Amino acid sequence: MRILAVDTALGACSVAVLDGDAVLAHQFAEMTRGHAEALAPMVDETMRRSGIAFAALDRLAVTTGPGTFTGQRVGLAFMRGLRVGLKKPLIGVTTLEAMAAATGAQRAAAIHDAKRDEAYLSLWEYGAVVLESMVMPFADAILRIRAFGPSVLCGTGAPKAGEALGPEFIVTDIRQPDALWVARLAMARPVPDMPPAPLYLRAPDAKLPGSIGPAKLQTSRQAARPNQ
Repeated sequence: MRILAVDTALGACSVAVLDGDAVLAHQFAEMTRGHAEALAPMVDETMRRSGIAFAALDRLAVTTGPGTFTGQRVGLAFMRGLRVGLKKPLIGVTTLEAMAAATGAQRAAAIHDAKRDEAYLSLWEYGAVVLESMVMPFADAILRIRAFGPSVLCGTGAPKAGEALGPEFIVTDIRQPDALWVARLAMARPVPDMPPAPLYLRAPDAKLPGSIGPAKLQTSRQAARPNQ
C-alpha cells in the first residue's frame, strides 16, 4: 500500500511517503509558524524523491489535532483538496497518538503543552489508545499519568512531567508528531465514510474585535446599511 501523510498541526511540518514498510521519502522540519508556505513545496519535493506519481498513491493521511488552530486547518485543507482531486481515501490520525506510537513503547503518555497551565493528554497501551485526546490542567494530567503507571513520556510537556513523576517514567526526545508515524498508523485503519474533521479540544484564542458575537455583528451590519 502506497500512502502520503502530512502533519502541520503543532510545532513541526513533515511529509512521508511509504510503500508498505518501506519509507520511500520523508521530510521533517520543526517550525512554529509558516506551515502554509512550507507544506506544498515539501509535499512536491517528497513525492519527487519517492519516485512515484500522485496517481499511484493508494491512501492519504493527515493529523487532525489537537494542535494550533491555524496549523490543524493547513494540513487538513491541503489533504482534503488532494482527496477530491485524486479520488483517494483520506485517514485522520491524532497528533498525540502519532507521538505515542513513535516511542515504540508498550505504554506511553503523550503530554503536550497547551498553554494556560494546561496540557493535551492521551494514553497509549499495547498499540492502542486507552485515553482519547483531552485537554486539562497540567496538574491533573500528571495525576492521570501517575495513575496510569510507569510509562514513557513524549510531547513538549514530557520534561516537566518527568520531573514531577520520577524515574519510573522515562522521558523520550519525541516532542512533535511526525508524518512517518501518521502514515504507519493510517495504513492499518479502515477507510472512513467521511473525510476527517479537525479535532478542537477548546475554542480558538482569536476573537472578533471587541468580542462582538455573531448576533451583535449582524445587527451592526444592518445598522450600517444606508436607507433604501
